[in-house]
Amino acid sequence: MQDRTHRSTRTHCGVCSLSFKMLLVLGFINLILAQQTLCEMYTSVVNVQQAIAVEKELLKYLNSYIEDETLRLNDMKRFYGKVSNLHANVFQGAGTAMANPLFAYTLIKRLQSEWLNVVYSNEANENTQAFKSGYEKEESRLPKFEDLQGAAKGLMRLQDVYALSVKGLVNGLFQRDTAGGPVDIYRAVNSITLSGDDCFLIGKVAYEMEDYYHSVLWLEPAASLFRRAYRTWHTEDEGSLEDVLDHLAFSHFKTGNVSYALSLSREILHLDPSNKRVTRNIEKYEKILAASPANSDVLIQRPNTTYLQTRNTYEWLCQTLGSQPRHYENPRLHCDFHTNSNPALVLKPMRREVVSLQPYVVLYHSFISDHEAKTIKEFSAPGLQRSVVASGVNQSTAEYRISKSAWLKDTAHPVVQKLDQRIAALTGLNVHPPYAEYLQVVNYGIGGHYEPHFDHATSELSPLYKLNTGNRVATFMIYLNSVEAGGSTAFISANFSVPVVKNAALFWWNLHRNGKGNGDTLHAGCPVLVGDKWVANKWVHEFGQEFQRRCSPNPDD
Repeated sequence: MQDRTHRSTRTHCGVCSLSFKMLLVLGFINLILAQQTLCEMYTSVVNVQQAIAVEKELLKYLNSYIEDETLRLNDMKRFYGKVSNLHANVFQGAGTAMANPLFAYTLIKRLQSEWLNVVYSNEANENTQAFKSGYEKEESRLPKFEDLQGAAKGLMRLQDVYALSVKGLVNGLFQRDTAGGPVDIYRAVNSITLSGDDCFLIGKVAYEMEDYYHSVLWLEPAASLFRRAYRTWHTEDEGSLEDVLDHLAFSHFKTGNVSYALSLSREILHLDPSNKRVTRNIEKYEKILAASPANSDVLIQRPNTTYLQTRNTYEWLCQTLGSQPRHYENPRLHCDFHTNSNPALVLKPMRREVVSLQPYVVLYHSFISDHEAKTIKEFSAPGLQRSVVASGVNQSTAEYRISKSAWLKDTAHPVVQKLDQRIAALTGLNVHPPYAEYLQVVNYGIGGHYEPHFDHATSELSPLYKLNTGNRVATFMIYLNSVEAGGSTAFISANFSVPVVKNAALFWWNLHRNGKGNGDTLHAGCPVLVGDKWVANKWVHEFGQEFQRRCSPNPDD
């Protein structure tokens, strides 16, 4: 077995220990935290924003430390200047100087007492301890190791879905490589470049998942950046050139590029001739290459995903918004002012855009006001918890859904009640519990997404049926804000996607009138490239809609 032991440079923090109790809400099991925490910070941009305040506090502690250390070092310089001046100007003639009893006395005192006080001064330790104490006060609010992993995975997800150039990301640019050169996908107002250590930790996360496709892509620029800055020391860095080359060599070995792994290992040995483990690896690689010639055309494949069959379509729709319906070609796709024959909408009809007929998808523009959207976000933020997905008869978190969510009853706030009334007026559906679920408010995280899925249950074991009100017949999704880039809702089978439209609401039927699931509603929340995406979901169930949406044996209805 190949030797790939690495010295540990970081202790892995444990999963957040949370005290919680189970609460049955319309048959759904939700986790309610006993105390507020920033655990799983990476799954919600609003939590990441809260971390800015934490770093501001740390900056204050660091500034105090620097000021204290500056005073201490200035005093050390004063002492150095005093003594060095004596040696330069007085002690040139040692005999003459020591003839003066005052010089003799101060020399003896310095050597017996003052140098001792300088060397063993506690001031440096006291300054360091004060800095550490300040850090420890904020420690409970700091990201955990899983947050670093989650953020790194988020960047790799954005890289994959939007076909972003790693070189561009390292330089703070969102670019895609084309035959004509790099093309900007999004131009950020503020940009930041990544250091060699930044790239190393992303590559290391991939490496530890045995995802050598991504580890190679990120460790290569890490190695280049560390080579440029070799022998330059940065206090904040975790890795070093040797660490990067070590991980990169083994990554190339695992992808079949043994000759390059050998070359990198020799570079490590040149930097650290005493490294016996690398020496053994070199011997191993040389034996492999002697037994079979090196293959220079090694093609590294992306790792498989849970949505592998639809991956190409999904990513294309996220990148391009897909084959959007052309309204001038189909007169049934149109925009109008919609009242649904409801008196509440006669004086203020809703602007409706029919986006698709199969599946039936409409977009209601300006469904919610800025004030209402702000209220919903602010009211739900304290209760945000990691979003879950159906897993057999239970619910659990999953890598293919990165967000946090909270559930709001219609009695939680007058705005929630108004939204329910507005949804009922527009759709004609019964949205009162238990015939509809509470309003689910979702905030997406770093590279936040929800891979292709159905909103309706596809298994009789689904926890959705615990409501005893049938399956989810319809989805009403409200965009509570806009995002700078990404975050579209992609309908995979129907081959179109809808961008995030601030304050608009997307509505579609999940089931045919015969109660069967509509396969064309397979959809996904594309990763948020740049921005803070908030949505609110209202899921309406079959029961209670008998007179609102009548059944039909026709499988196409």
